[in-house]
Amino acid sequence: MGQFLDWFWNPEFWLPPGMKWTDLRSTDEISYPDPADVYYTVLYALVLIAIRYLVERLIFNPLGQSFGLKAHSALSAPEDNPILETAYKTKGRGQLSHQDIEALAKRTDLKVRQIERWFRKRSRLDRASNFTKFSESGWRCTCYVFSVLVGLCTLWEKPYFWDFSKCWYNFPHHSIPFDLKAYYLFEFSMYWSLLITISMDVKRKDFWEMFAHHVVTLTLMALGWFVNLTRMACIILLLHDTSDIFLEAAKMGTYVKKKTFADVTFSLFAIVWIITRLWIFPFYIAHSSMIEAPKIIPMFPAYYVFNGMVAFLIGLHVFWTYFIFKVIRKALASGEVTDTRSSSESSMAESEEDG
Repeated sequence: MGQFLDWFWNPEFWLPPGMKWTDLRSTDEISYPDPADVYYTVLYALVLIAIRYLVERLIFNPLGQSFGLKAHSALSAPEDNPILETAYKTKGRGQLSHQDIEALAKRTDLKVRQIERWFRKRSRLDRASNFTKFSESGWRCTCYVFSVLVGLCTLWEKPYFWDFSKCWYNFPHHSIPFDLKAYYLFEFSMYWSLLITISMDVKRKDFWEMFAHHVVTLTLMALGWFVNLTRMACIILLLHDTSDIFLEAAKMGTYVKKKTFADVTFSLFAIVWIITRLWIFPFYIAHSSMIEAPKIIPMFPAYYVFNGMVAFLIGLHVFWTYFIFKVIRKALASGEVTDTRSSSESSMAESEEDG
């Protein structure tokens, strides 16, 4: 095991040429990131998940109910019917033909309309209700608002926030102040919590892309922490969180059928997304990381990995931009904003009660 760790933490891979890990030990004059802090972020993530549980139940669930949304427990469940339950689990509501429904009607002595109503109720129980999605989006919106405010307070007066080239001069001998450390570790914990809960949240069509996004983000953050690329990593995190505030707010407005609010916040999301993800990130941040940095610091293997992750994020941004324009096109045609990434978004158009 010791040999593997020596091989894995080979400074020739992780650090600029000629440097050793002992060169990144904190002193009285300079404070470096402590690699052990990364392990604690998993524990902090569990605390965030517990806080999420309380916030959703004490704030967003009652707020959703005040807008008329109903939890699954408030929805009428279909009566027990083993034959229909078996058919539902075998084929599902959407794959049953009219002939299948007629055959089930004969086997159960029910009318076709009763069979269809049973399947509608049963399918609705499997879908995440707007009530659930409203609370999920409310929590994520809260996290992004908090992280952006903390990020702005942390970075606003830092000279490298306004001149990215200052992220590279004297690298990696950058002392990390307490506010930057606190912001970085909070972001680390937040993305851990998002990754841990992603399988429990409403499943969307881009589940694996989002999963990969969180994994790459966490890997990029770990790499940035280990080799002290914290300045650029913090800027990237702040940039990414900004547009998500408006996206989650737009979803909340859609779920409670506040069309004007949803349209305005989604429009703001699209504008902020294009500015931050398709303009600033590739043409300023990635340019600084890939073009400016090699002129200032010697390159090393871990840095190429860092830039590879930056390139991967740009690719994901382009991929998701397709969905954004798909939403815009659909909204222009129908006058309604929906999230095309959701596998159960059709429930937005349905009543929470069986009609």
